[in-house]
Amino acid sequence: MGVYLMSRLGFVVLALALFHYSSVDAADAKSARGLGQSVEPFTLDNCYGKAVSLDDFSSSKAIAIVYLGTECPLAKLYGPRLSKIQREYSKRGVQVIGINSNKQDSLTELAAYVHRHEINFPVLKDPGNRVADAMGAERTPEVFLLDQERIVRYHGRIDDQYGVGYSKERDAKPELTLAIDSLLNGQAIEVPETEAVGCYIGRASEIAPSGDVTFTKDIAPIFNNRCVSCHRDGEIAPFTLTSYDDVLGWEDTILEVIADNRMPPWYADPQHGTFANDARLSQKERDLISTWVDNGMPEGNPDDLPTPPVFAEGWQMPQPDEVFAMAEKPFTVPAEGVVDYQHFVVDPSWQEDKYIVAAEARPDQRGVVHHILVYVIPPGNKRRDFRQVVAGYAPGMPPLALTDGVALEVKAGSKLLFEMHYTPNGSPANDLSYLGVQFTDKSNVRKRLRGGLAINQRFEIPAGDDHHVVDATYVARRDEKLLSMTPHMHLRGKAFRYDVRFPDGREETLLNVPNYDFNWQLKYVLEEPLTLPKGTRIECTAVFDNSESNLTNPDPTKPVRWGEQSFEEMMIGFLDTVPVEDEF
Repeated sequence: MGVYLMSRLGFVVLALALFHYSSVDAADAKSARGLGQSVEPFTLDNCYGKAVSLDDFSSSKAIAIVYLGTECPLAKLYGPRLSKIQREYSKRGVQVIGINSNKQDSLTELAAYVHRHEINFPVLKDPGNRVADAMGAERTPEVFLLDQERIVRYHGRIDDQYGVGYSKERDAKPELTLAIDSLLNGQAIEVPETEAVGCYIGRASEIAPSGDVTFTKDIAPIFNNRCVSCHRDGEIAPFTLTSYDDVLGWEDTILEVIADNRMPPWYADPQHGTFANDARLSQKERDLISTWVDNGMPEGNPDDLPTPPVFAEGWQMPQPDEVFAMAEKPFTVPAEGVVDYQHFVVDPSWQEDKYIVAAEARPDQRGVVHHILVYVIPPGNKRRDFRQVVAGYAPGMPPLALTDGVALEVKAGSKLLFEMHYTPNGSPANDLSYLGVQFTDKSNVRKRLRGGLAINQRFEIPAGDDHHVVDATYVARRDEKLLSMTPHMHLRGKAFRYDVRFPDGREETLLNVPNYDFNWQLKYVLEEPLTLPKGTRIECTAVFDNSESNLTNPDPTKPVRWGEQSFEEMMIGFLDTVPVEDEF
């Protein structure tokens, strides 16, 4: 990612005086922000190097100044929506102006953002974040609505459709356009200030780099191990973390998501269970990152850089024996909005039983494919078998790889169901994801991988209920080993727990997910397989929030029952098991 260098400032800022402050540093930014403050003229270059002044829009009855970033997920999603506002309100004398104050965003990247999202309003570069500091802007996107006298009359978000980690399925409350309408009609704005959510503006650091904790020696190894599987070119993460320059400008956002335990994504209560794929940062890693940022982010000696991780350009699994596209033609993912689960049925034309030892679901358009689940539809059935998942994809998830004589058996005549979860990223995309599988001969198989279920399809979550409990139980019919657990709910999912009760009376909690997140369909792989003697009961407890306080709730006024789509609900505790004894 390009970094906007200070040597390019001379021709950019021609005049600057905002809020009647001659100079406001980042520490004073929040105090500078406020309704009723006056914004004086400023001039900045747009992404093509042309100077644009606030005075150029002196005839406008209202101006919406919006802070944007080229890689911030919310700024991408709101780009098209802001262009729509510009189209609809331009005849009424309203002008949208975008400002990019991120030190990590170059003019080239800014121009690419404008073209990719078909932005129809000026987007200006704010080198050194001087305008952002003077106005008190903190995040992207963040809006300041000015009246004709250039007084701030509304400040905050564009609407409440999108937030950090969620997208509302119910209609958004259009706070910005409501404010514009009131302003144009000479009425008081009912809600003049809302909370702006999004990425922190990547400000120019005022701290001289110092200290022994450096990027090359201490921070790069953490990012390589914990982050870059998703935060690299072509993956779903919004920005890359593969080099020192990549990280600059994202430090405040990184600290925030770590402090909130949003990243790396891992939701298991550490009091219960030990997992082979535990993604959490250690306290030492957290402290190193925090210290490094506090010390001005010194780069360090390039010779200290660790060898970067190597990711497969093609298949991560061994070369597949067969590959299946999810459909005959791509599915079009819109630029914004909520896309319900998409389901595609594929007939692999298997005339004999198949024994799968490796499988990989591969997204075509990684930027919009959030997760893939490929189920088996048994011969003679119209519905999927939830116990047979051939492969799954989610950011950072490895492909299915079975060894030691274990295989997944799929009966002849079975079909495959692709369940696709898409997340729009501000640009339309055409996706044609696919599945690769590798087989072995039955003579090589000793045990069959079994999918177990603790499932409850007979429930009703009352309207407005913020803590509705649903239970389900799985009983081991033979001696077996538990390999992994995957809780599954939809948008009203709040918490999920697996408890085991052995035949001898022993009890323990295997997995507790106190804050379930629909966006991350995580599989929790036990560090050591757990033996379940015949008769062992695994009791799953799910908690649902169907209230208004659940921001992702499509409609808190209606009761919810079992259903396929995300606006309905499911309660499944998935289990992967293998028998203790050989079957063949």
